[in-house]
This record gives sequence, structure tokens and C-alpha cells, in this order.
Amino acid sequence: MVISRPMRPPRVGDHPVFRCILIAIVLLLGAVLVIAPLAVIGVRAFSMGFDAFARTLAHPDTVHAIGLTVLAALIAVPVNTAFGIAAAWSITKFEFPGRRLLLVIIEIPFSISPVVAGVAYLFVYGLQGLFGQALQSANIPVLFALPGIVLASMFVTAPFVARELIPLMQAQGRDLEEAATSLGASGWRTFLSVTLPNVKWALLYGVILCNARVMGEFGAVSIVSGNVRGQTNTLPLHIELLYNDYNTTGAFAAASVLAVLAVVTLVAKVALEQKGAGRIPSPAPTVPPLEAPQ
Repeated sequence: MVISRPMRPPRVGDHPVFRCILIAIVLLLGAVLVIAPLAVIGVRAFSMGFDAFARTLAHPDTVHAIGLTVLAALIAVPVNTAFGIAAAWSITKFEFPGRRLLLVIIEIPFSISPVVAGVAYLFVYGLQGLFGQALQSANIPVLFALPGIVLASMFVTAPFVARELIPLMQAQGRDLEEAATSLGASGWRTFLSVTLPNVKWALLYGVILCNARVMGEFGAVSIVSGNVRGQTNTLPLHIELLYNDYNTTGAFAAASVLAVLAVVTLVAKVALEQKGAGRIPSPAPTVPPLEAPQ
């Protein structure tokens, strides 16, 4: 006897023609929005020859901009990594008043324009700001100097590590940490031996995204840095100055550095996703209890 199964209603996109059209649209948009700009950057960067490209990158202002960008990343990324780990640990492993408020605070940089954040720093650390007079009296430069650039970079990149760790640590639960604690492990030993190995790929994933955003940040840094050529210009700001000076070849040559960084970040992102970073693990299947033999 053949048992007839009910026909499953067709899903959206099941038709081969529709799938082909959808894939073609995605590939076309990807080529226009991603591949074409990267190709233009490479072509224009070497349009005057390799010597002109090398001279642009070896120019003192360009070298200073690259060095300042790297220095800001070397300061902001470790601080935001520590903040992300601490925030994720606190939110996922403890219950305390204000836990939901902390989650909202972590998300604030994603909902505020970087330019608005830069203006806010002006009202806090500027001469007419909340701490401006005190900082000036103590001769502590914040705005239009390295500290302001680092603060702005830290603000816009604060959520990256925390957002990667929180969902993963919530899915993993607290059982392993509680078991380690019950066996006499200290807090640091539990973190280093139990928690950190389970989140290492997600942590590295967040660090890579944070570093890429720091090096490519423009809006907030442009407000707090002052755009002083050769002094407070990061690489994105230096590219804008070169373009405004009608030095398009130099601007594209400097932009190629950021383009290479973007490609490296994308490759590293894909490689880490193969390790499971950026995905919430599916819960382990429950095994039904065995029935006792009759």
C-alpha cells in the first residue's frame, strides 16, 4: 500500500529561472558596488607609473599619516578588545541591575553618526567644553592631537568585539565555568583555560573588524583631529587632502593601502568564518533516555 504524502507548497525562489535571475542581480550589484571601485583604485594608483606610486607612499606626509593610523589602531584595538571581553563576560555570566542598560550603551556607537560623535567630543574636551579649561590649564592636549584621534576611534569601534562575543557566550551558557569553579579553579584560571579557548575565533573575528574600522574611520576623526597636514592627519584624511589638491594619482595611491587592508580583512573574515566565528553554535541535540529492558 502506497502512502501518499501531502504536497509541499512551493517556496519563493524554487523556480530555476527565478534563482538564476536573483543570482545574476546579486553578482551584478557586487561587481558594480565592490569590484569596480577596487579595480578603479588599482588602475588609477598606477596610472602614472610605479615610480609615481612609490613617491606618493614615500612622501613624508603620507608616511606620517600611515604611522599615525597604525599608532591609533595599536592603542584603540587592544583597549576595545579588553572592553569587549569584560562587557561580554559581565553580561553573559552574571545577573545584575542595569544589565539591559549596559547592552543598550554598547549599541550606541552603531546608532549615532560618527560626525555627531566627533562634535560631542568637541563639547566635552574642546576649549568651551566640559573639561576644556581644566585640560588647557594642565597643558594636556586632547583634541587636535593623538588622544582625540584615539578617543574617537575607540568610540566608533567599541561594540565590535562585544557584539561577536555576547551571542556566542550566551549560547554556550555557564555550565563549564561553574564546573571549573566547583573544582577549585580561580577566576583567571577559569577564563584562560575554559572561556577563552571556546571564544578565541569569535574574539579574533571581532578584533579584525575593529582594526579595519579604526584604520578606515573618517567622520569622527575628521572632527577631532583638525586636519593638520603632516601632524594630525590619518590616512583617510590624507587621501581627502590629496584629492582636494587635485593630486588624484597620489590620492588613489594612498587609497590603495586601505583597499589592500580591506581585501586582507575580507580574506581573514572568511577564513575565521570557516572556523565557526560569527555564527552562534546550534544547541546539542537532546538524547532521549533509554528504556529499561522488560
